[in-house]
Amino acid sequence: MIFDSAPKFRLAFASLVLACVSGAAQAQAQAPSAAPLKVGVMLPFTGTYAPLGVAIENGFKLYVQQQGGRLGGRTIDYVRLDDESDPSKASENASRLVKRDHVDVLLGTVHSGVAMAMAKVAKDTNTLLIVPNAGADNVTGPLCAPNIFRTSFSNWQPAYAMGKVVASKGAKRVVTLTWKYAAGEESVRGFKEAFEAAGGKVVDELTVPFPNVEFQAQLTQIAAAKPDAVYVFFAGAGAVKFVKDYAAAGLKDKIPLYGAGFLTDGTLEAQGDAAQGLLTTLHYADGLTSARDQGFRLDYAKTYKLQPDVYAVQGYDAAQLLGAGLVAVKGDMTQRDAMVRAMEQAKIDSPRGPFVMSKAHNPVQDIYLRQVNGHENRVVLVAAKGLADPARGCRMN
Repeated sequence: MIFDSAPKFRLAFASLVLACVSGAAQAQAQAPSAAPLKVGVMLPFTGTYAPLGVAIENGFKLYVQQQGGRLGGRTIDYVRLDDESDPSKASENASRLVKRDHVDVLLGTVHSGVAMAMAKVAKDTNTLLIVPNAGADNVTGPLCAPNIFRTSFSNWQPAYAMGKVVASKGAKRVVTLTWKYAAGEESVRGFKEAFEAAGGKVVDELTVPFPNVEFQAQLTQIAAAKPDAVYVFFAGAGAVKFVKDYAAAGLKDKIPLYGAGFLTDGTLEAQGDAAQGLLTTLHYADGLTSARDQGFRLDYAKTYKLQPDVYAVQGYDAAQLLGAGLVAVKGDMTQRDAMVRAMEQAKIDSPRGPFVMSKAHNPVQDIYLRQVNGHENRVVLVAAKGLADPARGCRMN
C-alpha cells in the first residue's frame, strides 16, 4: 500500500506545483490591469474658468468614489495640470502629460481652443481623450477619431435648440453677441441655422475679444438696432458681467435676452436680480425629477458642500463613460478596440437623463429650456428631444 500510493502522491504534488506556477503566471499577466490607471486632468484651475474646472474634477472623482475608488478594477492616479485656458500652451501641456507623465487617459478641458489642441495631440499619439466640457464643433467634426470622446455637448446643440425656441416666440429680427473665439462663433452659427430656417433674420453679429468684459459699445449698438431679441454666448465671470450690464443699461425689460445655458450656470449668485427670468437652453437643468439626478445632487452636496451644476454633471459622466470601457475589458487597456466599442455602445445613466454616443462620439441628448428662478435654472420644457450634433466633416478611421 505504501509503494502503491507513492505515484499518487507524486502526481498530486506535481499538480499542486503546476497550479501554483499557473496561478503565479496568471497573477503576473493580470498585474498591468491591476496597476493604477493614470488620468491626466488638464483643466483650468486659475482664471475666468477656474470654478468650471474644479466642478468637472469634483464630478469625475465623485463617480470614482461611488465605485469604491476603482474603475474596471483599476485605482486611479490623477496627474493634475492647470491649462490656464491658454491655447498657446495647450499642445505643450498635453504632450507633457502623454510623453513625460505617461498618462493612460487625457481628461480636458473647458476652453474650446485648448480642447482642439488636446484633440490633435491625442490623435497624433493615439491617447484616449475624454472632453468633459469644451463644445468645439471640430472635436467631433473634422478632428473626430476612435480614441476621442465627449461627454458634454457640441456648441451647435444648445444654440440650435434656442434658435427654434426664439423663433417659436415670434421674434423676427435678432442681434447676437459673443466673445470672438471658436466656442462663441460656433454657438452663434448654430442659433442662426435654426432661427433663420424658421423664417427669422440675424440682423447683426457683434463680438468682443476674449476675455474682454467691457460691453458698453455693444450695448449701445443693441439699443440702437432695437431687435426683437438678443442671443449671446458667455460663461464664467464674463457672463456675470454681461448680464448685470445688460440690466443696468435698461435693456432687460425692453429686449428679451436669450443664451446658451452657460450664461446662467454657476453664475446666478453673482448675477443676482439681473438674471431673474432669463431663458437659456442646455442639456441639464434644475428641477429634474429623476431619482438618478436627485441621488447625484445629494451625494455631490454631501461630499463637496456645494450644489452641483452642469460642469459637475459632465465630469461625472466622463468617469461613467471611462468606467464603461474599463469594465468591458476588465481594466486591461491593451484591449483598446474592445474598450472603444464598449464606450461607443454605452448608455450613460446621467443625472441629465440617459444618453448614448453618436457615431462621432458626442452625446445624443435632450436639450432643456430653463428659466432663472432665484438661484436655480428651472426646467420649463424639452426644447429638443434626443438632439444629435450633425458632426460635419467627421471621417472616422
